[in-house]
Amino acid sequence: MKPAIFHLLMGVTIMSAILTQRPVVQETVIEAIAFPLSYLRAPQPKTFHHSIDVYLKDSNATGNIYFARHFEWQGICRERWFFECISADMLQSLGVFITKEAQQQYVCETFAFQKIACEVNTFAIKQCSFSLAFRFLVDGKLVATGQQQIVFANKEKKISRLPEHILEKIRQYEVEKGE
Repeated sequence: MKPAIFHLLMGVTIMSAILTQRPVVQETVIEAIAFPLSYLRAPQPKTFHHSIDVYLKDSNATGNIYFARHFEWQGICRERWFFECISADMLQSLGVFITKEAQQQYVCETFAFQKIACEVNTFAIKQCSFSLAFRFLVDGKLVATGQQQIVFANKEKKISRLPEHILEKIRQYEVEKGE
């Protein structure tokens, strides 16, 4: 996008009526470049989006979704994010990702036949680990949040540094904790 250029005219009156019958005016042309606000903001992180269909099998007799399904959704969204955004082979040639910790907070009930929108971001990125933040929404309304701490282990199952090219991909989705 090419920035717009504005020309500003500034008039300055110097010693008007005392020396001459006509005021003396000096015109100065100043060129100012207007940039869109996006030039001033830091680049926004990417957010991964995935949609989950919910069926009767996911619910109890009253149609409420079983709370354990939210952890399944975390797993589904995590695997899809790894596959689409990080590495299609899930880095099996280099090592494995291990979920060290997982949490889920329920905000409100979900029901059969709702479409669950999941948003995934990263935070707390370190040399050997990072965390995933999950937001689950129905029609734009937050219904649950969750997070997982992921650790990278080499083929010998020893915790090791994440490859730099993978860290770069993970950082593209990074937000501040709590966003």
